[in-house]
Amino acid sequence: MKRFTRCALALVGAASLVAATGTQAQTYPSKVVRYIITDAAGAGTDVLGRIIAEGLSNLYGQQVIVDNKPGAGGNLGADLAAHAPADGYTMLQIATTHAVNATLYKTLGYDLVRDFIPIAQIASGPSIMVVPSSSPAKTVSEFIKYAKSNPGELTYASAGSGTCSFLAGELFRRQAGLEMTHIAYKGGPPAVTAVMSGEVSAYFAPLSAVMQQIGQGRLRSLGVTTPQRLSFLPEQPTVAENGAPGYQFSCWYGLMVPAKSPPAVVETIHASLLKVLATPAVQKKLTDLGYIAVGDKPDAFAAHIKAQIEAIRSIARELPQPQ
Repeated sequence: MKRFTRCALALVGAASLVAATGTQAQTYPSKVVRYIITDAAGAGTDVLGRIIAEGLSNLYGQQVIVDNKPGAGGNLGADLAAHAPADGYTMLQIATTHAVNATLYKTLGYDLVRDFIPIAQIASGPSIMVVPSSSPAKTVSEFIKYAKSNPGELTYASAGSGTCSFLAGELFRRQAGLEMTHIAYKGGPPAVTAVMSGEVSAYFAPLSAVMQQIGQGRLRSLGVTTPQRLSFLPEQPTVAENGAPGYQFSCWYGLMVPAKSPPAVVETIHASLLKVLATPAVQKKLTDLGYIAVGDKPDAFAAHIKAQIEAIRSIARELPQPQ
């Protein structure tokens, strides 16, 4: 009899849990959602995140508020998200940066794989190599020649140690055999300002962060980091064809929530993100900014993250440790 009672209670408990989970999914979101972006307002990742947050807000009829948390190469915001309540009301937009951090930093306050549930990869996006408009280099070949003629005197900016711009710049420096100093800034906008003023010699920036400045003549572009020219920027040569054969680099961006978030809520967020990415207006915005929408499944994104960490780990062993 006691065994029967225990079994009955267990079944009731399980049924209650299923019912509660289903109710959560049906009512989610019932309050404001926090969308953490680990870069400063105005940065390329911020522009992307605001497009997604706006799309989710419109879909939910509930505010999805962007919370910019730059610093420590993206680790500050990620750490905050990892320790947020696992209820679906805190979302974290991650990027290649975070896979880099998992290999470069000896200690972190979070584990990218263990402490989060992947929702989907949002998009991938190339970078563009820019220099001050006053730079003597008008091509990548001229930049490399100038740098080799002035060993140790040139610098390259990044949005922080471990960021996409850091990895792109360091890979370029190594491949070209240059002696250049890495200057880390707290986010993308300060890095853009630094290269415009001539404070640094070059910056590998997200397209969306510098296209306006390029058009205004405040920055000079030397090439995009894709293997081929972009269909929407056919006049822009690639870094490879413009003086650095074989060079290519692209960032990826995705959405995650804290581990142990309710499965039904995770499914709701995933379905919502795919709907947003399928919206023609959103697709146009992403294309105009140089992004390619992805929208894969959680399992596929999880596998992508793990593969990226391992791929970057082999490179990171030879890269300087972030300060």
